[in-house]
Amino acid sequence: MQIKRDYSKPLFRDNRRRHGTWRWILLYILGIAAFLFFVDSQFSQLQLMALDMVGQAPPPTPYASELATQGMDMFMSGDLQGARSYFRRAVMQQPQNIDYLYEYGRVLLEIGVDEPQYFEEAIAIGEQAITANSTDPRGYVIKARAIDLNGDPANAVPIAQAGLQHNRDFAPLYVALSSAYRQIDRYDVALESAERAIELDALDPGARRVYALALIWVGRYEEALDQLEQAVALNPNSASPYFELASMYRTLAARDLNGGLDYYALAVATYEQVLALQPNNAKAYLRLCETFTAIGEHRRGQGYCEDALIINENYAQAWRALGQTEYPQRNYEGAIDAFETCVELGSEEIECYYLRGLSHYYLGQCEQAWDILSESLTRARAVSFVPDDQNPVIINIMSGLRLATENCEGYAGRALPQPPTATPIPPTPIGS
Repeated sequence: MQIKRDYSKPLFRDNRRRHGTWRWILLYILGIAAFLFFVDSQFSQLQLMALDMVGQAPPPTPYASELATQGMDMFMSGDLQGARSYFRRAVMQQPQNIDYLYEYGRVLLEIGVDEPQYFEEAIAIGEQAITANSTDPRGYVIKARAIDLNGDPANAVPIAQAGLQHNRDFAPLYVALSSAYRQIDRYDVALESAERAIELDALDPGARRVYALALIWVGRYEEALDQLEQAVALNPNSASPYFELASMYRTLAARDLNGGLDYYALAVATYEQVLALQPNNAKAYLRLCETFTAIGEHRRGQGYCEDALIINENYAQAWRALGQTEYPQRNYEGAIDAFETCVELGSEEIECYYLRGLSHYYLGQCEQAWDILSESLTRARAVSFVPDDQNPVIINIMSGLRLATENCEGYAGRALPQPPTATPIPPTPIGS
């Protein structure tokens, strides 16, 4: 039998179609997988592109140099926290860059004047700079200054001296040495170091400031005043020199019985200049409060203390100063509240203790007065280096206790606390 076949139709037509369908399905699946892999690996970039198309893309990350430039601009304008933020980001990008580390350390030192916890961070930054380049003196400057300001000047001296081994003409090293030597009572070397710093860089406000502090300790107040005025002129946007200058005016006011009010007026004007630069500077309001209290304008001083507490309600020193404005106005209840808050915030200032005790006495609260005054006496004696009859705080405390024995029922004839007996120095053994 003969089979007739239509040769116009391809043999195995259905099988070839079936194979072609599966091939396209496989290619489709592979294409989807490749697309998903691409999206997953490039998700961040694609997301930014999508956000950019709708105008919501975040700004690109700035380079370290841009961050450092912005940080320096803020530093020069007096915005220390802003400067810290930018320099910190620059250092994170380039942790071995000595330029950024040095400026970051300088910012931390300035902030630490009011917030000492930053000194520890400055020490670490100084060490990081030394590790990055042990021959660059700038790391030694930051570390030495931070250790000194953090309360360990004796150990700051050898660090600054180590920096001199690499560069004996770098003025900030002598600034660090002058400050540390002054803290360990080496006033002659402190003066010499500060003078050398000014010789090397007469336009360094830090050198002028440290020289002024050394001059104060040797009693050369007018020269110190001149140096501080120059420091302010060299860096008019930095708050710290203004505070030092105003403090100098107040010191001169207390010493000048004739022209004292003129110096107090200069101090007030200087603090007001700080507020012109930094309207929310609580420390400036506190210092204005203390200045007006010193000249007996307690009501006016009280207003400035209250302004400081509006800015920072946990400012223990401002609570102490507020109590000192209310106490002479005989607002003893208000004074007690202020002094109690001062103590609750952790302050060790003796005024928050003994003036609170005296306030209780004048309110007729003898038991509280006796207990608080007795505690105050113990605290005052623990930090006093002079006899009781030469310490004005102890004299006032003893006066309050004596008044209690004279006027409080149940306290008549009570023995007053006696000064501690001095421990005799044992004789030196023969042959020592």
